[in-house]
Amino acid sequence: MTTVANLFDDGAEHFERFAPALWNTMGNAVVAAADLHIGQSVLDACCGSGASTIPAAQVVGPDARVDAVDLSSGLLALAAAKASALGLDSVNFTKADVSVWAAEQTYDAVLCCYGLFFLPDMAAGARHLASQLRSGGKLAISTWQDGAHEPFVSLLREACFEEQPDLRDAPVPPPLRQMAEISSVEKLYSFLETVGFGSIEVHTAPLQIPLDADLAWTLVLGTGYRFLLPPDTAGRERVRSRFMEKLGDEPTLNADSLIAVAIRE
Repeated sequence: MTTVANLFDDGAEHFERFAPALWNTMGNAVVAAADLHIGQSVLDACCGSGASTIPAAQVVGPDARVDAVDLSSGLLALAAAKASALGLDSVNFTKADVSVWAAEQTYDAVLCCYGLFFLPDMAAGARHLASQLRSGGKLAISTWQDGAHEPFVSLLREACFEEQPDLRDAPVPPPLRQMAEISSVEKLYSFLETVGFGSIEVHTAPLQIPLDADLAWTLVLGTGYRFLLPPDTAGRERVRSRFMEKLGDEPTLNADSLIAVAIRE
């Protein structure tokens, strides 16, 4: 059975190739929204390949406590290599399920970029992250806005359904269902309020990314879309061919996102 951890392990190299176009941009945006300061302690939950870990560590300085946690050893290795190359030796990287992992001391800030909806139970996971914050500490997150990745995802799903018709009747995966639950300003605000946060701010972050065939397929291979693909090489190549034909010339990825900052009271 393919899990989130081994999916991202298998796709780590492809995930990282998309970093300059998307992950780094939004990682920096979330760190800026968190308004971190020198010496503050930070937990980067679902840290991926370090798109928010690296700028956070640079802001808080070498004497601050920065913990980065993810399920994927492949992505953690990439993040650790970046931190080492930049001399950010104080960052601690841990392979764990951040929805249950806990540090001995609380944090000034918790970051979570496009990771909240991957937690097994998003509400329980968010409450657990809140418990990792000191009173007055900040949670800063990013997630996808309604309409993001369209028509990209619909075209990909159709190409995959043509190869594997049984997928049409498969239940909606939990990450997609949870993603939809926080996909508007109102929904995300309500969710954060329900799980116990106060002083909540949610902002839209519009982003359109020009694609070519290689970059489009890199996104498929490096993210949760990999779950849709058939296991055999020949089947994947047929899906790729159909998908590229449907995508057309000079496609653009709608990467419209939401960024929220909330305070633990």
